[in-house]
Amino acid sequence: MSAPHTDVEQVEAANTAFYEAMERGDFEELSSLWLSPGDLGVDEEYHDPADTGVISCVHPGWPVLTGRGEVLRSYALIMANTDYIQFFLTDVHVSVTGDTALVTCTENILSGGPAPEDGAELGPLVGQLVVATNVFRRTPSGWKIWAHHASPVMAESDETEDTADDEPGTNGTNPDGGPLS
Repeated sequence: MSAPHTDVEQVEAANTAFYEAMERGDFEELSSLWLSPGDLGVDEEYHDPADTGVISCVHPGWPVLTGRGEVLRSYALIMANTDYIQFFLTDVHVSVTGDTALVTCTENILSGGPAPEDGAELGPLVGQLVVATNVFRRTPSGWKIWAHHASPVMAESDETEDTADDEPGTNGTNPDGGPLS
């Protein structure tokens, strides 16, 4: 077993590699960073999804995705439909216990879609703030992502809303947190 400070550095490097692969649109690299049954010494041909090591992912606003097929397919779709993405990670905290590591961070995301027909290089850039939890597992080939969970951060409003007409206790929002219509 390696020293604790080395583990933290290795997990930080694996976490950084995950986001850099997304930025480059490198699907093969991204796929190699996720835990596979083979990383756990399990024969992939006979792997039972209920076994330890099944990966999961929650993208903001998506349902839980479970298993390598669903998770990697989601990243392929995101990469195919995003012309530009850049992550500025803040509030990164790494905790390692044995062969498991937990990384929490804030993803400050800048992304752009397809270019408009007027010849611009990219579509409009959009910023988004997301908090993420990444769970890693130590394997013989290094730290691999076991689970990724990302949730949007609601933007704070500078406007003061008149809540006199709101239903009691709703603060002007639906139960799902969205604005009342």
